[in-house]
Amino acid sequence: MEPDRELLLNNNCVITNTNSKMKKIILILITAFSIFSSCQKLKDPGATVAVKVANEWWVTLDSVGIPDYYGIGPQKIATYNTAANDNNIWIDDYENIWPFKIMSQVDYTNLTFSTTAAQSEYTNITVNVTGGKIFPKMGHSRSGNIADSIHMGIEFSDDPGTMYEINGVERTRFAEDDY
Repeated sequence: MEPDRELLLNNNCVITNTNSKMKKIILILITAFSIFSSCQKLKDPGATVAVKVANEWWVTLDSVGIPDYYGIGPQKIATYNTAANDNNIWIDDYENIWPFKIMSQVDYTNLTFSTTAAQSEYTNITVNVTGGKIFPKMGHSRSGNIADSIHMGIEFSDDPGTMYEINGVERTRFAEDDY
């Protein structure tokens, strides 16, 4: 074989070996990068701005210091985001208490909410909510689990002048905590 051709073949072999080593190094770097970057916690893409105040709640309708004023027991209500995903939430009693479904302004920093003369989506009444607040980890569920609690003053236009309170705890979704 000619010496130039033999040198060329040997160089080709060296180039091929170098390419193979580079491919292995690149593969190792990509794998290492993937492993380390996958350990980072990502923001939940499905979360809304109302995530800290949105929940289902077991509550009672109280009045003048009398718990469960009408004797209907704990009822399920919900607080959840609006379609606009802004500084408003829905407060919905699923037609269990008065019935009402209203929109309320919320302060996400302080977990407070209130509204004046909000039109109910279920009936032809308006509702005032005062002093609404979520208290993280300040309540206990039916079985004793630590849970968020909720409080709000509420007045219905078909019973003007009567201030009620809605008080309760988050629905944990444990069977032993449901009513």
